[in-house]
Amino acid sequence: MSSVAMPFYQRRHKHFDQSYRNIQTRYVLEEYAARKAASRQAAYYESPGLGKTTCRLCARRARTLAHEAIQESRKRTHEQKSHASEEKRIRFASELSALEKEIHTARHRAREHLDRLVIQRMVEENMALERHAVEESVSRAPEILVRLRSHTVWEKMSVSLCFTVQGFPTPVVQWYKNEELITPASDPAKYRIESKYGVHVLHINRADFDDSATYSAVATNVHGQASTNCAVIVRRFRGDEEPHPAGIMPFHLPLSYDVCFTHIDVQFLEKFGVTFGTEGETLTLKCSMLITPDLKRLRPRAEWYRDDVLIKDSKWTKLYFGEGQAALSFTHLNKDDEGLYTLRMVTKGGVSEYSAYLFVRDADALIAGAPGAPMDVKCHDANRDYVIVTWKPPNTTSESPVIGYFVDKCEVGLENWVQCNDAPVKICKYPVTGLYEGRSYIFRVRAVNSAGISRPSRVSEPVAALDPVDLERTQTIHVDEGRKIVISKDDLEGDIQIPGPPTNVHASEISKTYVVLSWDPPVPRGREPLTYFIEKSMVGSGSWQRVNAQVAVKSPRYAVFDLAEGKSYVFRVLSANKHGISDPSEITQPIQPQDTVVVPSAPGRVVATRNTKTSVVVQWDKPKHEEDLYGYYIDYSVVGSNRWEPSNHKPIKYNRFVVHGLETGEQYVFRVKAVNAVGFSENSQESEAITVQAALTCPSYPHGITLLNCDGHSMTLGWKAPKYSGGSPILGYYMDKREANHQNWHEVNSSLITRTIYTVEDLTEDAFYEFKVAAANLVGIGQPSDPSEHFKCKAWTMPEPGPAYDLTVCEVRNTSLVLLWKAPVYEGKSPITGYLVDYKEVNTEDWITANEKPTSKRYFKVTDLHEGHTYVFKVRAVNDAGVGKSSEISEPVLVEARPGTKEIFSGVDDEGNIFLAFECKEATDASHFAWGKSYEEIDDSDKFKIETEGNHSKLYFKNPDKSDLGTYSISVSDTDGVSSSFVMDDEEFERLMTLSNEIKNPTIPLKSELAYEVLEKGEVRFWIQAESLSPDSTFRFVINDKEVENSDRYKINCDRSNGIIEMVMDRFTIDNEGTYTVQIQDGKAKNQSSLVLIGDAFKAVLAESELQRKEFLRKQGPHFSEFLYWKVTEECEVLLACKVANTKKETVFKWYKDGSGIDVDEVPDLQKGECHLSIPRLSRKDEGVYKATLSDDRGHDVSALELSGKVYDDIILALSGVSGKSASPLKILCTEEGIRLQCFLKYYNEEMKVNWSHRESKISSGEKMKIGGGEDVAWLQIGEPTEKDKGNYTFEIFGDKESYKRTLDLSGQGIFIRPDLYDRGKVIGGLPDVVTIMDGKTLNLTCTVFGNPDPEVVWFKNDKAFELNEHYAFSLEQGKYASLTIKGVTSEDSGKYSIHVKNKYGGETVDVTVSVYKHGETMPEIKPGQLAKPRRIPPSEEV
Repeated sequence: MSSVAMPFYQRRHKHFDQSYRNIQTRYVLEEYAARKAASRQAAYYESPGLGKTTCRLCARRARTLAHEAIQESRKRTHEQKSHASEEKRIRFASELSALEKEIHTARHRAREHLDRLVIQRMVEENMALERHAVEESVSRAPEILVRLRSHTVWEKMSVSLCFTVQGFPTPVVQWYKNEELITPASDPAKYRIESKYGVHVLHINRADFDDSATYSAVATNVHGQASTNCAVIVRRFRGDEEPHPAGIMPFHLPLSYDVCFTHIDVQFLEKFGVTFGTEGETLTLKCSMLITPDLKRLRPRAEWYRDDVLIKDSKWTKLYFGEGQAALSFTHLNKDDEGLYTLRMVTKGGVSEYSAYLFVRDADALIAGAPGAPMDVKCHDANRDYVIVTWKPPNTTSESPVIGYFVDKCEVGLENWVQCNDAPVKICKYPVTGLYEGRSYIFRVRAVNSAGISRPSRVSEPVAALDPVDLERTQTIHVDEGRKIVISKDDLEGDIQIPGPPTNVHASEISKTYVVLSWDPPVPRGREPLTYFIEKSMVGSGSWQRVNAQVAVKSPRYAVFDLAEGKSYVFRVLSANKHGISDPSEITQPIQPQDTVVVPSAPGRVVATRNTKTSVVVQWDKPKHEEDLYGYYIDYSVVGSNRWEPSNHKPIKYNRFVVHGLETGEQYVFRVKAVNAVGFSENSQESEAITVQAALTCPSYPHGITLLNCDGHSMTLGWKAPKYSGGSPILGYYMDKREANHQNWHEVNSSLITRTIYTVEDLTEDAFYEFKVAAANLVGIGQPSDPSEHFKCKAWTMPEPGPAYDLTVCEVRNTSLVLLWKAPVYEGKSPITGYLVDYKEVNTEDWITANEKPTSKRYFKVTDLHEGHTYVFKVRAVNDAGVGKSSEISEPVLVEARPGTKEIFSGVDDEGNIFLAFECKEATDASHFAWGKSYEEIDDSDKFKIETEGNHSKLYFKNPDKSDLGTYSISVSDTDGVSSSFVMDDEEFERLMTLSNEIKNPTIPLKSELAYEVLEKGEVRFWIQAESLSPDSTFRFVINDKEVENSDRYKINCDRSNGIIEMVMDRFTIDNEGTYTVQIQDGKAKNQSSLVLIGDAFKAVLAESELQRKEFLRKQGPHFSEFLYWKVTEECEVLLACKVANTKKETVFKWYKDGSGIDVDEVPDLQKGECHLSIPRLSRKDEGVYKATLSDDRGHDVSALELSGKVYDDIILALSGVSGKSASPLKILCTEEGIRLQCFLKYYNEEMKVNWSHRESKISSGEKMKIGGGEDVAWLQIGEPTEKDKGNYTFEIFGDKESYKRTLDLSGQGIFIRPDLYDRGKVIGGLPDVVTIMDGKTLNLTCTVFGNPDPEVVWFKNDKAFELNEHYAFSLEQGKYASLTIKGVTSEDSGKYSIHVKNKYGGETVDVTVSVYKHGETMPEIKPGQLAKPRRIPPSEEV
């Protein structure tokens, strides 16, 4: 089998879509091919040299052409006789002549165009030669005509540095500051570069003190370079002399050296890191860069590689390079894309490259537990109807193993995928047959396990079903004038009737399930298409069986399936064409189906070593047999989790791999397995557990060298420790120095400096020095720091303090951070009183002072910062003389909490010790956990103890007291600034002390304190429950300070499994009053609980005990299991019920009310256990005490229920609820008094809570409207209704759970216009029912009467009419005011006086009682304010 993925003949084939199968297109191509063949044969036939040939091939061609010419002549004659005419022939000839003329003209024009192109190319070449000669004659190296000039300016002023240069080709100019390249991209707001007509200008905008430096300009072309430099000094607005800033030396010193330009420099700025993606996602790898010089005609070439294979634009990957950025985009990620990606920037001067790994995880399975998709699907050994498809298996960790694969094919241009194999194939290789010749196909593969089928793989590259031998049988001969002759072996071999047998039949591939046979076609093959038949025979059988009886094979390869396992076979092949079948080929050697490639053995020892904070290098020994390996899969697992995760998702071929994406500080183990086409090896042995930490390296460089003091002969310098120690503690520092006018550095110290401050002795006064520092650890000496600025050795005499140093930023959170520093070495003329902290945002100019008043502490928390912004800080010391020198500006700090930031937490250990703890997973072996109080490192071993293990550290308080209150901090070295703080305040301290005391003096936790319960027989149980008790725990009960033992009177028991201790007192009497205590001890832990039973508490227990004892005795005979209770039935009957138990036939049951027996119609059946007494219509007469009794020879029991008071009210309320459900709609009844509204119910009692309302206003019973009812009806009487009485009336009855309403609208009813109700005679008002008067007085009874027509008014005394005289006077004014006057009343005038008012519609009578008493007698008591009540008189009644 060929190992080439895409043979040369496949690359020549163009993979069309379905349009190549279009019928019309195929017809045109066939017609064109036929015409071309006919013209070629005619030209060959007419050639003069052809007639002299004597070969059979030429003779046959001549005869064929002659025969075809005769046939054509006959056909043309027939057409002329039957169809053609003379006019058609003339028109055809003229059109043919015009076509020939057009062709001739087109050829002439094409030849002229080619000639012009040749002449133009010759002219351009000559001009280029002449241009080169001229350029060579004028070429010269850069020459500076006007040099740079030094400047001294004030702060905030702008500076322009300019010079003039000439040279050919035009020189490229680069600017440098202190030998560092300046580009506009470095600081666009600060620098601007211009180049016009040989004049080059560098603009420095708003210069500040840091812009003081030496500036150089270098001009370069191919012939050489030239440079010029100058000094820029920026002064501040103050009178004091400034020291020489960094990079500036006295003018008598030599300036910087020449800067050489050698090639195009490519500097990567933002680089893509290790990237993790998921199948199906889109992803872009980007890398921005700075190209110097950036020449449009001389640009580098960006090349992307995956595992050292060049990547080109394709359906899956898109490349981009421009505007200082190179990008590689993935349109649809697959595991095929996983690998090491390298970006190479190729220039004429060399190659700059950067690499990082891309991991592609499996997409979520369509079916839970299904495997990941296969990958790297490729096609091999393609032929007319056959191709071999290979792939790589997916990694399985948590999924079940892969049991096979399905191969799918799809014709290019279609979307119809067809599965090629019915049963899963177990190896990663499959021969696909049954392809159609000339068509193009793509393939994909799906993996299968016990859970289901995976997602499909990425499709393969298209492959065409073509025979590579076809191209070998064709030869092309090129002749003069661009013509060529194509010769095919089919023409040279002549007429072959029956083909010969195939040769070289052999097995090109053998597996357990199939054998691939290959052979060479017969020679000569002949012109006719060949097919092949394959026959097999089991060794020893003597019989042959045709394999492909149904399918014709066109390719000289065929995969034979369905072979018996363990049996040997021989094969032979026959070739056939339309003339017949050849003889069989030679028989192959015996072939036994078996896997030639076996499952690989497991890899050897696996070793994991530290790499970075998130990665580990894994190496392993290769397996013993590594032939045909696809590669290796690496898995990892967190120690103790037993959960394995895949590291790579595509096999790697090396035995070393860097596993990325691990968690810092976590422990992992690793394993490796090998994979080939057959499957996976066994997993290797697990590696030793390793903690993810950075590998040991030399420390990084120190920085921030600051001059802290100078006495004229020595300088005290301070610096900041390296950001990273290299994984090993820093042992010390080495310092070098040099004078400003010297080139060589000199060693300052021969032994290590252990601190970050050092005094350099033996210096020359007024000389300038610069210094650099390098750190050393166990690995070696790291890179030195950048040279410091030039410090002048001149004694400090200023009264203000010197600079603070060693600024450290810690506890960076989203809006705040803490700044630490060390006190200045030089205090000035007076002690330091405080510090001012200044800060500003990067790229801004104004500093902000964080504290209005100087702080006396050497730390400060800066708050109210903006999240996501970058700040710098500085500190100034203050004394009585003023504000001193500023410290070095800190490094820029991004104010943003790091993901996973942890804080200090407090706690108490098992022994009661109070501690503060901190965990840092980023800590390495070289990390140091520095605890501090008030940000001063703790070194008091009498008060504190520090324990650090791995990435955990604890600070223990030995003897905690109030002096331990304050702020505690921790910082972890060799990390990215991990730090935290904790405030120990009074509340937290008290909480920890309480918890510590509980642990040091432990108590047994109780689930329940000592409690009691009264048991069924009147026994009293005292019990307590602890959280847990060990088998060795002890306890005791104490009653009134006297311990009691387990006895018949005190039954004591302990269930240690449940923690329950109990004591049961069989007889609880008045002598048991007192205090009960249980004391428990379990190891060192103790506890006790007491219960006081004195006074009312004791009496309650005693009463309950007696009650329970009596209750127990009561239940020994017939008794009530449920005492009397009541319930209301749906028929509004009240049932008194009770339940009985422990009865027998002789048991007697009786009902009583108020001590009298109640006769019942039916004796209750006690065996049913329930008895009832029915009260049909409850009323007040049913109130009383009801009793039920049970008795027999075993005892007597009574149950009583007092049916009165609240019980009676509750029953009425329940009856209201049942009756309310049955309430009928309101009905109208007209009566003599007026209108009656009625509501019928199952039961009504005037004691029920009902409510009548008119227009939502409650109605009270009175003369006008009376409320009443009967046993089954409730009514509202409206007397003499008027128009005002119209509207909605509502009746509402209230039950125990809800109320029920009925509503009626009386508006528009005809009853309101009855004259006998409205126009009859009436006494409207004015007469009292009783009048008391002293004799001798005058009595006047006056009232208002009404009627239509006017009524007749008659007065009566004692129901008899009396005559009017001087003593009695009667009057009727205006027909409505009637009065009776009695002058000088006497005792004889006492009696009943009546007034009758009547008309034709009726009337009414009102009675008044008059009582006369004598002078001196006591006046009789009467109820004031009561009016006389009228009596109705019907129309027919006589007055």
